[in-house]
Amino acid sequence: MEIFDCIAAVARPIHDFGDEFMSDEATATIGLRAGFAPGRGFYCRGRFGVLGEAPASVVQAVQGFLGPHLVTAGWVAGRPVMPVKEAAACYAQAVRTWGRANIPTDVDVEHFNHLAQQLIDAADTDALPLFAGWRAQPCPGNDPIGAAMQRIHVLREHRGACHLAAVRLCGLSAQAAMVINLGVEQATHYGWQEPHAVAATQVPRRQRAEQLTDEMQAPLYATLTDRQRTEFAQLINALTASLPCPDSAVDALTDDHGPREGGSGWSPGPMRPVSKGS
Repeated sequence: MEIFDCIAAVARPIHDFGDEFMSDEATATIGLRAGFAPGRGFYCRGRFGVLGEAPASVVQAVQGFLGPHLVTAGWVAGRPVMPVKEAAACYAQAVRTWGRANIPTDVDVEHFNHLAQQLIDAADTDALPLFAGWRAQPCPGNDPIGAAMQRIHVLREHRGACHLAAVRLCGLSAQAAMVINLGVEQATHYGWQEPHAVAATQVPRRQRAEQLTDEMQAPLYATLTDRQRTEFAQLINALTASLPCPDSAVDALTDDHGPREGGSGWSPGPMRPVSKGS
């Protein structure tokens, strides 16, 4: 399998599987049991906790696509519950727990973990701090299925970080990219306050950002052979078999809330209402 064919094949399922984890009531329940109140506290403190005890403005600058109010509220709300290192570890445990519940037991996770780790190790972390933080997060060797899910999460963070960099390099703000791809109403859902419509002349920039995201991921997949890329794509398909099957190519880029940022494989996080606590 060619490099860009592999990227196209795995980007969406990697994204969607992570999105299902973030949006699952089971994930929210883990946060509640850990002491986080309903809302975005566990999500923000856990997912972004790998950045360390940073000001909310720094967390916002790193993650990009969620609106500042949403991120600030979640980050601050989670602060009294536990230190960031513990919150990140708790979130990583939630990732692995969800993986054990949702990854089929007949998948060759050992081979997947080998290939996925090869991709992760090959990545350049410059300008990708959220990915770097998650790559550094310990991944237990005695839980192969959970480890597979954590590696899916790490690869998802890599594409997300690349996509944010690509969007900015193409001359768009994160908010503008969200509005172009989701519309004003859904940009509001993602935490942007009073977003404005974006000129049609800006749309090609977001399309170019999508292509550039693929190009930024290409060096990782170049470390695999043609055969390994085919195997990796097959393993991703098997690992994420519990995902709903889209009825058409259009459905593959949308959900019940509309299209997601990063048409071939990325959106900022859970689409469910804040009250679910994810």
